[in-house]
Amino acid sequence: MSITRRAFLAAAAVAPLAPSLRAAEAVKFKPGLVTYNVAKGWDLPTILQICKSAGLAAVECRTTHKHGVEPSLSADARKSIKSQFADSGIVFWGCGSACEFHSADPKEVKKNIEQAKQFIRLSADLGGRGVKVRPNGVAKGKTAEQACDQIGKALIEVGNAAADAGIEICVEVHGSVTQEPKNMKAIMDACGHKNVGVTWNSNKTDQDKNGSIAASFDLLKSHIRSCHITDISSKYPYRDLFARLTGIGYDRYTMCEVGQSYEPAAGEAFLKQYVAKWKELTGV
Repeated sequence: MSITRRAFLAAAAVAPLAPSLRAAEAVKFKPGLVTYNVAKGWDLPTILQICKSAGLAAVECRTTHKHGVEPSLSADARKSIKSQFADSGIVFWGCGSACEFHSADPKEVKKNIEQAKQFIRLSADLGGRGVKVRPNGVAKGKTAEQACDQIGKALIEVGNAAADAGIEICVEVHGSVTQEPKNMKAIMDACGHKNVGVTWNSNKTDQDKNGSIAASFDLLKSHIRSCHITDISSKYPYRDLFARLTGIGYDRYTMCEVGQSYEPAAGEAFLKQYVAKWKELTGV
């Protein structure tokens, strides 16, 4: 009995480590890049060449950047861009729009819905998986509850357009007040569309007073469709995030989104270091 008890206690002592150990052995997601802001000034061939060199698997093309992946592209230009991605072996993950739906002006909300539909058509034409949109705070005179309800309901129309195009909408966990996980969950509840999920955004507001993301992750884990990661060498608990993503079977990309812009040579060196740190934290 004493041997059995010792064995039980030994097993219990290492049990808390098991999820992390299993996570390192079963990572299904890969590193990618949001062009914001590292590659803001690079053209598309440069982005694709550097991503391949650095070991990045996918790109989210943020609007307004030099790559020029915008709804204004002609049909021929769209075919060319799709071909460039295919030839490079880099996945076109989707469009990073700045469409937002929190305004107190219904006309402004409608304008953003129509813009989102343009990005949906573009992403579908380029073979993308989705379009990133965002909440960007709470309009003056609105409560958080009112804002979340309005944003969620606006996303239903956007989700319908995405479903028709065969892609998804990824709502970035973003904006003052709206980036709080409980409020993003309220937005998802108000929307309730199968083609609408969230882009986990690695915000400080994910963490509780002890630095844990456990509660926030549990709130949103069933909605996660994409993931942005920022300063990978910061105190944000990326190792824990990666283990949790593995635990839910996440098999997409964790996209580098860093505010600083780089010239191509310096950016390539930076991204190689970034991928090396990503591998260390994931155990790949």
